[in-house]
Amino acid sequence: MQSKITDTESVYKAIFDIVRCIPKGRVTSYGAVAKAAGLKSGARMVGRAMSFVHGQKPPVPVQRVVNSSGQLSGDDGTRAKKLAAEKVQVKNNRVVDFKKVFWDPVTEIEL
Repeated sequence: MQSKITDTESVYKAIFDIVRCIPKGRVTSYGAVAKAAGLKSGARMVGRAMSFVHGQKPPVPVQRVVNSSGQLSGDDGTRAKKLAAEKVQVKNNRVVDFKKVFWDPVTEIEL
């Protein structure tokens, strides 16, 4: 696991890099991204970072990050549509078979 990152820009860059690794058709949680980035109790920071993804190059697939129970937090329908296009089923604003499509960055990528 990485050492603790304190500079906000560096934290966001680390978060964006991890989220970019999530494969199509898979999702992860804010907490899992935080853990992979070395952020103790950083799920809220990941959520905050996801509000700054617009205009990032390469793009950050924010739709692939959901809460720990598979719910799409604050979705206006756009994220659900993007996930459906990636063959991830969403019903009542929650990922169907969340555990089956869950991607754990700590075990899936080397950081």
